[in-house]
Amino acid sequence: MPACMQWKSFREKITNWELWPFWLRYLFITPVWGWYCLRSGSVWFFTPSNPTITFGGFEGEGKKEMYNLLPKHYYPKTVFVLPTEGFEQVKEKIVRYGFTYPFIVKPDVGMKGLLFRKIDNEKEFETYHLKNPVEYIVQDLVTYPLEVSVFYYRYPNKQRGVISGFIQKDCMDVTGDGKSTLWELLVAHPKGKHRLEEMRIKHESSLNKIIPAGERYILTYAANLNRGAQFTNLQHLIDDELLKLFDEISHAAQFYYGRYDIKCESIQDLKQGKNFSILEFNGSGAEPNHVYHAGYSLWQAQKVFLHHWKVLYKISNYNHKQGHRYWPFAKGWKFLREGKKHLAILEKYDAEIPV
Repeated sequence: MPACMQWKSFREKITNWELWPFWLRYLFITPVWGWYCLRSGSVWFFTPSNPTITFGGFEGEGKKEMYNLLPKHYYPKTVFVLPTEGFEQVKEKIVRYGFTYPFIVKPDVGMKGLLFRKIDNEKEFETYHLKNPVEYIVQDLVTYPLEVSVFYYRYPNKQRGVISGFIQKDCMDVTGDGKSTLWELLVAHPKGKHRLEEMRIKHESSLNKIIPAGERYILTYAANLNRGAQFTNLQHLIDDELLKLFDEISHAAQFYYGRYDIKCESIQDLKQGKNFSILEFNGSGAEPNHVYHAGYSLWQAQKVFLHHWKVLYKISNYNHKQGHRYWPFAKGWKFLREGKKHLAILEKYDAEIPV
């Protein structure tokens, strides 16, 4: 990348807090988190927040345990695959479960959308399986047009919860003009230009392709912030009908704090409890991501973070008093160390698997 473009990219990252690394976005309010640790007497004060999820869903929870808490019709058809299984055996398994191409693959314990792929054919599937070192899931490609996130919390002694955030998420993409190559569109993309090396690896075979005018080319199918998704705030659409649905789901799963990621036919259908599928839900480690792309200043966003931390502390403290104990320090430390190793593996192989 030319030096002038590098400087422009650097300047944009400095002036836009949403592009800052995670630790820097939270640096100035970290003492408040420390205060909750002191008040609770535990570094892992958040672990009782969601008693049915490992580590309270702060990090390292598997999708298998999430889906086990939900009725089967609430999430896509899913099968779990071990990397030690032979590919012929895996092919037989997905046929037996009724999968057809295309479908989605992603790690059981995922982070940041790493190793999330749309698989279009057997060759891509074989490449993914043979190179992927972790347990993963094969899942139906949900074709509902809208992807949304719902941030929900409920105090355990209350019947009704609160939906504090509701957003639409759109995958990072480019639109062709009939003249520019994919690489040229990437260099001009407001988010793609910050992750050119990643995009070069994942779209190597198409970089010199001229994208037809008006054609949408999806750069990544993982619609989260770390993968460059665009968020649209839907706060004005939160109502009692939407809350009623998520109260019912969350009561059944004993889920008190976190964020649901969902695909649906329409917002109205979602409110009526039809034509939707829960892709996953994230517990105490979930960010209130409705602050992004919504015009919030850093200070306004941090006020939202602090409010949610206070709620998390109160829920965890209540559940602790009901017998759901905080994790011992050594157990939590070991769990996070293993999680860090797992993240390093995901990052390494995400950069090496081109499909």
